[in-house]
Amino acid sequence: MHSDTHLVLHSLRSAELRRPATEFGLAPAASHTGLRTRLGWALVDLGLRVLPRHPGRASVAPGTA
Repeated sequence: MHSDTHLVLHSLRSAELRRPATEFGLAPAASHTGLRTRLGWALVDLGLRVLPRHPGRASVAPGTA
């Protein structure tokens, strides 16, 4: 999954979970979606793109081997 897509889904889910928590005073109302978070996800995305491909391993579709 692309890191930006994952970040959007995470933001939506955390907002869903944060709403009831703020009603009970269990969570802070401030969101932590700043530059640090975006930079972190960009580094994860970059790291996944840099991972070497294994030329010796061929992917085989399930049921065809």
